[in-house]
Amino acid sequence: MVLYPVMKHVVARAARVVYRPVVEGLENIPTDGPVILAANHLSFIDSVVIPMVVPRRVSFLAKAEYFTGTGFKGALSRWFFSSLGHVPVHRGKGRDARAALDTAAEILARGDAFAIYPEGTRSLDGMLHRGRTGVARMALESGAPVIPVGIIGTDKVQPVGRKIPKIVPVTVRFGEPLDFSRYDGMQESLPVLRSVTDEIIYRILDLSGQEYVDAYQKTPEKVTVAA
Repeated sequence: MVLYPVMKHVVARAARVVYRPVVEGLENIPTDGPVILAANHLSFIDSVVIPMVVPRRVSFLAKAEYFTGTGFKGALSRWFFSSLGHVPVHRGKGRDARAALDTAAEILARGDAFAIYPEGTRSLDGMLHRGRTGVARMALESGAPVIPVGIIGTDKVQPVGRKIPKIVPVTVRFGEPLDFSRYDGMQESLPVLRSVTDEIIYRILDLSGQEYVDAYQKTPEKVTVAA
């Protein structure tokens, strides 16, 4: 896709000059092959920062509504999210949740990088919330390593409700790969899925320095972005 290289090499390079993000642990990301980037989620801008600093193409799942608008605004939305590597998916439970996992599986099967927010939506209080088990199921079904990601400062760049980002320091920390091959064939075990998810969340916690809350973040319809 032509749009992604333009965003990656032109827009992202300009953004790095302006924001000068501090990036740590980039060497932990494999240069090729499937990999899952599991990050905390403080702001809409997180979905811009991650592909901006990672050398590889990174795909996210985004609400299908971002791709179905009409007129100039709808076209601009489709261009923006497509250029960032986002893939449209319907949000919900049951079949929609399975469809999201299947879409992620296809991306990983191609040997690409896929990013996910285990909390399911952005944190409205700045704390790290209990993770949802989709990330664990994805890791066990694909066999891909999981790179925990701690993002710091993006809630100050673009707080909830603010349209124009501010220029404030941002730090992105990539942890060492997590290998869950010891659980091969156990992706239907709920205790295993919870254990894997908690391990990922605790590593994100180490990297982000947030306070942890053992409760799910509620998902306001107008706040959720890619997850």
